Amino acid sequence: MALTTDDLIAYLKNELNLEEDIDAETELFSSGMLDSVAMMNVIGFVEEKARIEVHPGDVTLENFDTVGRIVQLAESQA
Repeated sequence: MALTTDDLIAYLKNELNLEEDIDAETELFSSGMLDSVAMMNVIGFVEEKARIEVHPGDVTLENFDTVGRIVQLAESQA
């Protein structure tokens, strides 16, 4: 199943209890909104939802700082 922007935003709000407004370009990690523990949870969600394996080399700020970038990474590995 494909990972969508809406899926990921819903996960961040419901499972990680983010109350801030989030869109595809909101900086999640460089803004301090999420930390490394949250990163592991996000990776697990992405792997499960998109049915992909996120390789350690792909876990970069460039790939994971925004919802849009995370979805792009998942699409590129699907």
